[in-house]
Amino acid sequence: MQGRVLMIGLGLIGGSLALSIKKAHEKAWIVGYDVNEEQGRLAKMLTVVDELAVSIDEEAVKADLIIIAAPVIETEHILHQLLRLELKENVIISDAGSTKQEIVRAGAKFKEKNIAFIGGHPMAGSHKSGVSAARPLLFENAFYLLTPEEHIKEDQLDLLQNWLSGTNARFLVVSPKEHDQLTGVISHFPHIIAASLVHQAKRSGETHELVARLAAGGFRDITRIASSNPNMWRDILLHNKAVLLDLLEDWQLEMEKVKTMLTSASGSEIHHYFADAKHYRDDLPQKQKGAIPAFYDLFVDVPDYPGVISEITGYLAKEEISITNISIRETREDIMGVLVISFQTDEDRSRAISCIKHHTQYDTTIGL
Repeated sequence: MQGRVLMIGLGLIGGSLALSIKKAHEKAWIVGYDVNEEQGRLAKMLTVVDELAVSIDEEAVKADLIIIAAPVIETEHILHQLLRLELKENVIISDAGSTKQEIVRAGAKFKEKNIAFIGGHPMAGSHKSGVSAARPLLFENAFYLLTPEEHIKEDQLDLLQNWLSGTNARFLVVSPKEHDQLTGVISHFPHIIAASLVHQAKRSGETHELVARLAAGGFRDITRIASSNPNMWRDILLHNKAVLLDLLEDWQLEMEKVKTMLTSASGSEIHHYFADAKHYRDDLPQKQKGAIPAFYDLFVDVPDYPGVISEITGYLAKEEISITNISIRETREDIMGVLVISFQTDEDRSRAISCIKHHTQYDTTIGL
């Protein structure tokens, strides 16, 4: 395909979408716009985009495809801005936001102008942010949810999927309401719980100074998503408020159930509660991308001597295996420590295991 694409927002998601479109459609011309001029210049320097737009208004009227990869509340503002312009008759407009009902409601006004707005949400991400972390295969095998309204024609939906074919994503068509319910359960609500656990630990730490020291390891792992961008999550929660209020009521009932089990000291009920959760969790797909970026952790038992971290990372660098994070669990003299290495993909982690086994005698264990 050929045509002019305007990518509004040049962070991780927008940059990766731009790269995937360039990969699949060599004749496409990608024009980028970002309120952060530094991100824009970096995107041009890294050839993520072919050209930078001076303004949205100036470039949108020339575009055959417009994708908004911005925070959800900002996306609404941009849609209102686009509504005032004389866009091309056959232009396709989409977004990449994590909530859909409010955005699709704003985009519905394009119907009056016979222009297709199709809500979109590529359900993949990374522990890194910014255009420098963008890569064309970020969305490979990830679910890409599309939320077209009833008036959207089949050929318009096909055209958008064709433009996005370079993502190698798995497209699913759902209603905006179903989208927000699904992402509320598996992404938005877990972020609330993670932040709540951190707040609880912080309060306990005010009277128990050991909390902060002991909250490493597993606690830090299960609350990683609490380190997400607070501005982004403020906007997402406000957009998906109704769904999250319902989920919070359900959660309170769930906690009442746990409270009752503890009060009655019912060992069998407690066992059944955890066994049920284990069974459901163990049956979840392990290698499938979901709404929350997966952490592909590898635990390496290493001796406590100077240079051991550079030794391991040196072997990985030699085989061009990229890591996203590295840390070492607290060790004591003459006792093996645990080096925790995080990777972007399961494939990278598998390659790392083979690499470490080839070069060392250190034991490795994958994080589950």
